[in-house]
Amino acid sequence: MKRKKIVGILIALFVIIIAGAIVLFTRGKESVTYNTAIISEDTLETTVMATGYVQPVEVVEVGTQVSGVIEKIYVDYNSHVKKGQLLAQLETNTLMEKINKAKASVRAAQSDLSYATQNYERIKTLFDANASTQASIEDAINRQNQAQTTYENAKATLNQAELDLSYAFIYSPIDGVVLDRAVNTGQTVAAAFSTPTLFTIAEDLKKMQVEVDVDEADIGQVQVGQLVNFTVDSYPRDTFSGVVSQLRLQPVITANVVTYTVVVNAPNPEEKLLPGMTANITIIVASESGLLVPVEALNFKMDEELSKYLELAADSIYDNKGVWLKSGDKVERKQIVTGLGDGIFFIVKSGLSKGQEVILSASIGEKQAVKKSKGFLPTPPKGGPHGGPNGGM
Repeated sequence: MKRKKIVGILIALFVIIIAGAIVLFTRGKESVTYNTAIISEDTLETTVMATGYVQPVEVVEVGTQVSGVIEKIYVDYNSHVKKGQLLAQLETNTLMEKINKAKASVRAAQSDLSYATQNYERIKTLFDANASTQASIEDAINRQNQAQTTYENAKATLNQAELDLSYAFIYSPIDGVVLDRAVNTGQTVAAAFSTPTLFTIAEDLKKMQVEVDVDEADIGQVQVGQLVNFTVDSYPRDTFSGVVSQLRLQPVITANVVTYTVVVNAPNPEEKLLPGMTANITIIVASESGLLVPVEALNFKMDEELSKYLELAADSIYDNKGVWLKSGDKVERKQIVTGLGDGIFFIVKSGLSKGQEVILSASIGEKQAVKKSKGFLPTPPKGGPHGGPNGGM
C-alpha cells in the first residue's frame, strides 16, 4: 500500500513537471511581441518643397516717348486688347505746332539751298570763263554746302516732329489683358528722362508661370522638365500642375540665405490663377513604382538576447543587408536590394514579394497579442522630405 502511494506521488510529480515545462515553453514563445508591416505596392516620390508667386508668362509695360497731357483713354483695368489696338491719346495741339514750324523751316531751307545752288552755278560759269576768282568759287561751294546741311537738318526736325505726333497715340504691342492703368484723363506725363509707364498688359492668362525660390541645398536635385504640383490659398482644395521650364543661375541672397529662381510653366484654362498669388510648390525630383518596405524594417536589428530566445543562428544577428520576415511563428532573415527612398520607405528591387510580413520591432515581455500593420499605415506619402537615400541595402 505504501509502495503504491509512493508511485502515485512520483507519477503526480512527473505530470506536474511536464505540464510546467509545457506551460513555460508556451509562455516563452508567446511572450515575444512583434510590430510588423505587410509588403505592398505603390509609387514612391521624392520631392523638393518651396514657395513662389504666380505671374503671367509675358508682361509688357506700355509707355509714351513724348511728354504731354492725356486727352483720351480707351481701355480700363481687365480690358482685353488686341495687338495694335489704340489704348490712349495725348493732346496733339503742341505737336502739330511743332510740325507746322518744322515744315516752314524746311521750305525756307529749301529756298536757301535753291538760291545757293543757282549762285554756285553762276559763279562756276564765270570761273570757267576766267571771269571769277578762285576765292569766289570756293565761297559759293561753301554756301551751297551750308544750305544743303541746313535743309537736311530741317527735314530731320520735321521727321522727328511727325514721329512725336505718332507717339501721341499709344497702341497695344500684344494681345492680352490690361493689368494696370497708371494714368487718368487730363494727367500730364513727362518723358524727359525716362519713358513713363501708362499701362501694364499681360499676355494670355490661360498660360501662367510660377517663379519659385529654391534653397541652395535643394537646387542640385531640380532639373528642367520635372513635374510640379502646387496649391494656392484661394483654392486650397485644388491642386494645379506644371513643368519646370527654367533654372536661373543668378543667386538671390537675402539675410545670408541663398536661393535660386526656378520658373514653372502652368496651364490656367479656367483662369483661376491670378498674377501675384502665392503658390506652395512640390517639385517631383524622382519617382519610382514597386514594392515598398519601411525604413523601420531595414533598421531593425535582432539583439543577442532575442536571437538566443528565438534560437536563431548567431551569424544572422550581424547581417545588416536585409529585413526580418515573419510567417506564422517562423522568423527568418531575408537579404534585399533597395532602390529609391524618401526617408520613410524604400523601393524593393529584389528579395521580397507582395504580401510578405516584415518585422519593424520585437521585444520579450508578458504575453501580448502580436501587433500587425495592415499594409503600410499610414499610407506612404507621395513624396517625402527633400529627397531620400538611394542604392541597395
